[in-house]
Amino acid sequence: MKKRLRIALTLILVSLVLGFALYAQGTGEQNLPVQASTSTNPAKAPKYVFFFIGDGMGYVQINAAAVLNGNNTSGSIALSPLEFTKFPVVGLQTTYDATSFVPDSASTATALSSGFKTHSGVIGLGIDKTTKGVTIAERLKQEKGYKIGIISSVTLNHATPAGYYAHVVSRNSYYEIGKQMIASGFDFFGGGAIKKYNDGGQASIYDLLKQSGYTVVDTKDAIMGLNGKSGKVYAQSPRLQDDGAMPYSLDMDDSDVRLADFVQKGIDVLDNSNGFFMMVESGKVDWACHANDAAAEIDDVIDLDNAVQVAIKFANSHPDETLIVVTADHETGGMTIGAAATGYNTAFDILRNQKESYVAFDNQITTMKNPSFEEVMALVKNEFGLVAPGMPATNPNLVLSEVQYQKLKDAYKEAMLPAGKRTNNETTALLYGGYNPLSVSLTHILNTKAGIGWTSYAHTGTPVPVFANGVGADLFSGSYDDTDIFFKLKAACQLN
Repeated sequence: MKKRLRIALTLILVSLVLGFALYAQGTGEQNLPVQASTSTNPAKAPKYVFFFIGDGMGYVQINAAAVLNGNNTSGSIALSPLEFTKFPVVGLQTTYDATSFVPDSASTATALSSGFKTHSGVIGLGIDKTTKGVTIAERLKQEKGYKIGIISSVTLNHATPAGYYAHVVSRNSYYEIGKQMIASGFDFFGGGAIKKYNDGGQASIYDLLKQSGYTVVDTKDAIMGLNGKSGKVYAQSPRLQDDGAMPYSLDMDDSDVRLADFVQKGIDVLDNSNGFFMMVESGKVDWACHANDAAAEIDDVIDLDNAVQVAIKFANSHPDETLIVVTADHETGGMTIGAAATGYNTAFDILRNQKESYVAFDNQITTMKNPSFEEVMALVKNEFGLVAPGMPATNPNLVLSEVQYQKLKDAYKEAMLPAGKRTNNETTALLYGGYNPLSVSLTHILNTKAGIGWTSYAHTGTPVPVFANGVGADLFSGSYDDTDIFFKLKAACQLN
């Protein structure tokens, strides 16, 4: 009788443990790391939290910016480190999701914001695609009354920003994500536009924002005039580029509002006695890496660093109340410093000859309407500094080899064909990756001359760095999973 009782009690205990494990899988609590650094809350919670995400920004992307700004003189080689790489705490996070070691931005945003793995393409829902997580931003607003700001250089209902307020099966449900953005009640949205804001002729998300009490602004003067009396705000870049995003930093001028400006305006709107949480995404680092455009990528990383410096300046005035974390969701492009054609040599200075992003160059070609190859080469010289074999150049490295010149001729022929009639095979897929054959060939040639290589037009599964400074920063040291970021923020902010 006693033996049967012990067996019954054992079965009940096992059932309880399994039940809790299944519950935890839905909520993400199964990812709580068994580490002293995350189980011990700091003595004081930060009142102000800045969380920066360089989408697609692996350590090579960061280091490439330090190389370009550094000294390439033989005998006195030196990096010029970005400001956020000087933070006293450095960590390393893995990025795989529930379906692949090469994740997408929806699942990684979910991991960072909510602490659990999910399918690629899913935002804010568990592996069952039903169980809703509660994001760090939602928790801070609900439990501590923090004001919340979401900033991105791409559309604000794109995967990464959506990961902080939306819960949908598909990242492509842009209209539904837009409605959930409004329902979040978050206090400041800034950066790009809203994708598919009136999908299928439904009520405009912009109109719904206004009906819900948001101030919607899209001029530089109006944005720069925002302050603590502006109420809830949606501030959209006055100039949009590809697919509703802010322009690449490389393509900006004084009329544009930069990422650093949006961070400053976010501070102005959000600053209050309870505190605030601000997530800032530099989304076009990822887009540039998809297109293997090193110059555009590096310039956007530097632009992100400038935005972080706004937070650093704020933290200097609130040294015992501020936490700043800078990381990425994944790496994109498989970028390397060092290429087969250049061996141990680098010549990053050559990238300064690129005056615009691949997108801006594509737009110029489209405006020219079926230009001749000679007309294209004149534009290439002006925007990339590259010249045909035998032509004079200020830098011999800017002269194309015969092989590179032929590569451009072949790319020109493909680029001039209607998109539906271009060659579609394994060779062209590897050469062009679905991008304009001419612009991607130009960036590849310039990158190779600089000493930069790429392995992919997609994401990769390499770990990415984490940099932290301020109250609770020590929690972010070491090596861990991307889901742990959520628990570290939760511990730092002393949430239940």
